[in-house]
Amino acid sequence: MADAVYTHGHHESVLRSHRWRTAANSAAYLVGELRPGLDVLDVGCGPGTITADLAALVAPGGRVTGVDASGEVLEQARAAVRERGLDNVRFAVADVHALDFPDDSFDVVHAHQVLQHVGDPVRALREMRRVCRPGGVVAARDSDYAAFAWFPEPPVLAEWQELYRRVARANGGEPDAGRRLVSWARRAGFTDITATASAWCFTTPGERAWWSGLWADRTTASVYAELAVDGGHATAEQLAAIAGGWREWARRDDGWFMVPHGEMLCRV
Repeated sequence: MADAVYTHGHHESVLRSHRWRTAANSAAYLVGELRPGLDVLDVGCGPGTITADLAALVAPGGRVTGVDASGEVLEQARAAVRERGLDNVRFAVADVHALDFPDDSFDVVHAHQVLQHVGDPVRALREMRRVCRPGGVVAARDSDYAAFAWFPEPPVLAEWQELYRRVARANGGEPDAGRRLVSWARRAGFTDITATASAWCFTTPGERAWWSGLWADRTTASVYAELAVDGGHATAEQLAAIAGGWREWARRDDGWFMVPHGEMLCRV
């Protein structure tokens, strides 16, 4: 298994995006599978906003376990769950390549925006399958950077797209994961796979300001920025120019940005 570095890190600009995610905007393809009483594993749960939604959907009687490689971000997840008054959630530090749970532990195993960042997505899916009970479902959703689309099309955003994909691959990940999910799942041993796609779209003034702002900040101040410079992929000056391009794009009244995702439900 190749080692992978989480390209984004946990800078505030990254968590700003993660805290926005809900089951409605990021796991709608899975919601119909959930009902009270199910046990769910949420892999790579981050600050826990999706986790909390899943917990509400399987209550009463069901439990959700959220795991992440970062113990620090789990403190935010615990706070999110406390704020919502949920008592059917627990959290733990874990590596998706080697989950510390017995076989057949969960009815649903979910991962959002995880497989694009791991060193061996096939091995990760095998582990997710191992801990899922027969008759259960493994669910995964990942964006696909090469398929991102936007307008207007300033050259600086094309430079950003190419740079991000280069940095992510240098770190051991696969930024164009959405289109590869079914292939990875088949290699992991799944045969009953329902594959779909959905997208985020940012176009109102508020949405453009939020999306461009977090990427402008991420481009100059996050772990991604450090990896880009330290890896020789870009200079600080080039990153500053890309950040400026993001903010300029956001000021356009006709600005539009789409983030497509591949998603799949794999029956065990």
